[in-house]
Amino acid sequence: MLTLADVPFDDVDALLARYGLLLQRVDDGQPIPGSYWGECEAGLIGSTVYARGDTPLHSLLHEASHLIVLPPDRRAAVHTDATDSVEEEDAVCVLQALLGDALPGVGRERVLADMDTWGYTFRLGSAHNYFEHDADSAWQWLHARGLADQHQRAIVLP
Repeated sequence: MLTLADVPFDDVDALLARYGLLLQRVDDGQPIPGSYWGECEAGLIGSTVYARGDTPLHSLLHEASHLIVLPPDRRAAVHTDATDSVEEEDAVCVLQALLGDALPGVGRERVLADMDTWGYTFRLGSAHNYFEHDADSAWQWLHARGLADQHQRAIVLP
């Protein structure tokens, strides 16, 4: 499973900055502020994503995606749990894979594989199958917000 330590921090930081987010590195062994899952999982407070070197990259991208889909004025109220609806959660699962495409050497397939390794569950058995065959409403949700092109199945970067 890819972790933040496996990719250039500056690449991830620059990607999140495009969306008006701050990536805050947490020292190894320290608790991650705003982490919903605890342990090494990424955390959220306001427009900041918190992560350690051992934070799984898919976790960081998932939590960042929650902030990306929120209007900037709602981000300020976020602490730990940003999910607004099932539809948003579904869209975030697609968006985190698309963000992987925007990181050199990562790509959506790696993010989807790591989601499976972590334990995400989908009706069709894998994150890849969800992404490719069962996420039409998520693609529409992201497309309507200008975050993805549902026809090209690609991210729309700001």
